[in-house]
Amino acid sequence: MSGSSNITFDDIRSNKDIKTYIKRADETLIALGYTEHSFAHVGKCAQTAHDILTSLGYDERTAELARIAGYMHDIGNVINRVDHAQSGAVMAFRILDKIGMSAEEISTVITAIGNHDEGTAVPVNPVAAALILADKSDVRRSRVRNRDITSFDIHDRVNYAVVESDLKLDCEKKTISLILQIDTEITAVMSYFEIFLNRMVLCKKAAEFLGLQFKLYINGMNIM
Repeated sequence: MSGSSNITFDDIRSNKDIKTYIKRADETLIALGYTEHSFAHVGKCAQTAHDILTSLGYDERTAELARIAGYMHDIGNVINRVDHAQSGAVMAFRILDKIGMSAEEISTVITAIGNHDEGTAVPVNPVAAALILADKSDVRRSRVRNRDITSFDIHDRVNYAVVESDLKLDCEKKTISLILQIDTEITAVMSYFEIFLNRMVLCKKAAEFLGLQFKLYINGMNIM
C-alpha cells in the first residue's frame, strides 16, 4: 500500500488519549442506557475486521488499518450518539494526523469510521466493509449491562437472548455467516430479525463488496 506510515495498531492501543475517548464515550452510552461499547467491543471489532481482510488475502497493512479503524470507530459517542460515526471520523483525523500517520492511510481509516453506522453507512472500501461486518456481528449477552430483565429495552433483549454467537468466513464457498443461538423465551427468532433487519441488510452489502455472500443462521434456521 502506497503512502504508508509507521503507525501501528499497538501505537493506537497504547495511546492514552484514545483510551480516554473510548472510556468517556462508553460512559456517555451508560448514561443513555446503551449496551457495552467499551474496550471489549472495540477490541473484538478490531480483531474481527483484521482477520476478515487477512483471510481474504488483503495485504497486512490494509488489515492493520482495519484493526485501527475497528478500535477507534466508536470514539464519536463521546460527543453524541447522533451522527457518532461522522464526529468519530473527524476526531480520528485529528488524532492520527497529530501522531504522524500519512494522509492516504488516514483517509482509509476515517472513511471506514464515518461509514460504519447503519443510518448512513456504505461499504465504500475494504476496510469499511470489514468494519461493518465486525461491528454489526458483535451480538452477545455480555454487552448487556442491565440485569433487570423486566426493564429491558429492545436492544437489551436481543443481545441478552444470544447464548452463542459466531462469525464464520468460508473463503472457498465465498460466504460469511453469522451463526446465533438464542433463547426464544427472551426474544422470538422473528423479533430478533425484525429488530436487526437494517443491520443485517448492511452486512449483506458489506459482504458483497468483499465478494462474499452474507448468511444469517438463528437456532439452525437460515434466515437470510
